[in-house]
Amino acid sequence: MNNSVTNTARLLWAGLRALLVLTVVTGVLYPLAVTGVAQGLFHDKANGSEIKAGGKVVGSSLIGQAYNLPLKKGQETPEPDLKWFQGRPQNGLGVNSVNTQYKLILSGATNRSGDNADLIKWVMDAKAAVIKDNSTSDYKVKPSDVPAEAVTSSGSGLDPDISPDYADIQVHRVAVKNGLSVAQVQKLVDEHTDGRTLGFIGEPRVNVLELNIALKELVAKS
Repeated sequence: MNNSVTNTARLLWAGLRALLVLTVVTGVLYPLAVTGVAQGLFHDKANGSEIKAGGKVVGSSLIGQAYNLPLKKGQETPEPDLKWFQGRPQNGLGVNSVNTQYKLILSGATNRSGDNADLIKWVMDAKAAVIKDNSTSDYKVKPSDVPAEAVTSSGSGLDPDISPDYADIQVHRVAVKNGLSVAQVQKLVDEHTDGRTLGFIGEPRVNVLELNIALKELVAKS
């Protein structure tokens, strides 16, 4: 009997020691080591790829933002503020009914098939809006100029980037709305266009938040 109690106590004590050691190693030392390496080698990414403007964090380069006018009384769907570059659709047109305002609590797309009647209508309406919003007195957007991401949301609904083609067709409208020359705004787009990762992965892209921060600074100087 005594041997049985002794063996049980010994096993329990061994298990407790193992638990304590593993808790310290996996719950304290390992997280601290990973955090230290991440902060040392990937400081920006480890902290959420923050973007600062005027000394304040205004967003992340990984998460898109909406640039809309304030809602009017009785208005449910906000209208885009056309003095800013616009990202991928996320409201009003129904293209992404899951995430209507780049809300981080929701991430996902509609998962509708390509021949879905509602999706087709949403895309057609979005295309018409892009043509209308970005055409000016001396620049007319052609239907063939509208890229796919201008009329469809991303799989997550949080995509922060647009293609250089979509940015280019917004240049004239942004220039007019802000009292700038087309050349000034086009230069901003060119300066904020990133190429393919490692030269062959993905597609060229423009981060909308970074572009709009640069636009705000340019307007302030003008």
